[in-house]
This record gives sequence, C-alpha cells and structure tokens, in this order.
Amino acid sequence: MLLLVDAGNTRIKWAVVDRSLAPIPDNWHASGSVARADVAQLAQAWRDFKISRILLSNVAGASMREELEKAVSHLTGIKPVAMEWFASAAVLGGVRNQYQNPTQLGSDRFAAVIGAHALFPNKNLVVATCGTATTIDAVNADGTFVGGMILPGLGLMASSLAKNTAQLPEVALHANASQPFADHTDAAIVSGCLAAQAGAIERALAAHANAHPNDAVSCILAGGAADLIAPQLTIAYQRVDNLVLIGLHTVATQTLPTC
Repeated sequence: MLLLVDAGNTRIKWAVVDRSLAPIPDNWHASGSVARADVAQLAQAWRDFKISRILLSNVAGASMREELEKAVSHLTGIKPVAMEWFASAAVLGGVRNQYQNPTQLGSDRFAAVIGAHALFPNKNLVVATCGTATTIDAVNADGTFVGGMILPGLGLMASSLAKNTAQLPEVALHANASQPFADHTDAAIVSGCLAAQAGAIERALAAHANAHPNDAVSCILAGGAADLIAPQLTIAYQRVDNLVLIGLHTVATQTLPTC
C-alpha cells in the first residue's frame, strides 16, 4: 500500500491507498489529519498498515521534514520502504508546468493542480486553495498549468489587522458576516477579509474565462477556510477536499518508486 502525506503550515493530512485504484478518496483505505504540533502522533496512526511506498509533500520546512522522517521510521523493517519527497517539475501527473522555474512552484500547489486536473480532465480550471495562504491557480483543459496568485489566507488577513492596528480587536473568523456593510468593528473585519478572498477568486475566474472565450471555466474550491469563503462567492464552484493527496495519488499511479 501507499502512504501519501500532505504537510502544510497548519495541518498534516495523510491517506493510505492502493496504487492500482483510481485516485479518489472513496478508494482510500484510511485517511486522517493532525495539527502541526501533533506530528508525533502519526507513528501510532500508521503502525498497523503494511506500507511499501511513501510519497510526501512538505511545505512546512526542514524541521517538519525531520519530524516526518521520525514518524515513518517504524515502517522501515527488514524491507526498506521507498520514501519520496514530492517536488514540482516541468511535466508530471498529466500537467505541464509553465512556471519560469518549474521547480520553484510550491509542491502543494503543483499537487493540487494535478489532483484537480485528474478529477476534472479536459476542463479549464481555477483552483482556489484557502489555507494559511490562499493560492489561486489556473490550468487549461489540456493540462497546462498557466500560473497563479498567492495572497494571505483568511486567518492571516484578520490577524494582521489585529496585530498592526492597535485599536482593532482580533476576531473569530466564524463571526457572522451576512451583511456586506457591518455595523460593528468585529463584523467589519470579517466582512472585509471575506470580501477580499472572494473577490480575488472571482477576479481570477474572470481572467481565465477571458483567455478562453469559447470554453467554460470551472472553479474548484479547497482548503480549510473554503467553507467560510464559499457563501460569499457569486460564481459557481465545486468544493473538493484533499486535492493535494489526490494529486499525490495520481502521480503515484503513474510513476515507479525512485528509491
């Protein structure tokens, strides 16, 4: 079986999958997630699975890489387990990367685009992942990754206002933002941050649609803050969880272990 790991800045998500099955969550044997501070718990979660290969995406730095290596060390018995660190490339998983330096693209963004293209082949897509940062990426129907946008995520926007503006309180992002023009400061911060997130996604979709005047463009919405942002959107979208893991599974089904 394959172990797929998506180590982000806030949470570490994982799935145990069969390489021979289609890369969709319905085919996963098990999956889960832990907060970044709880990475040591993963060793217990994985101990009962017979893992023969591990594919990991890590955007949380060198210390997280070390912690993940510790967590999988119990899997390396008599027969070594192939442990691979996923990295962006010029062409991989059915996607052609048009970044000036393809390897500079974040591994999570590339994996998410691969996952979205695998789920929705032959469609022009805008892939919005709403996490610690919000990334909004465009991919053509033929699998060409055009490029994208990066902006502070919903939480970062709100906390930045609280930190850098002395008289503004730090607010809970689940506060009610049903009205665009709030009548108290907490709601005004939430409303403004949500509007900025939704506006960036809608602007990206409009730009990608302008590049494809004769073809439809679909919006794929993912990430932990997606459920807060989704009600603010005035465009159609499809909500998908675990896009990075789906992308990793797609790559794993098409490639052999490198170690």
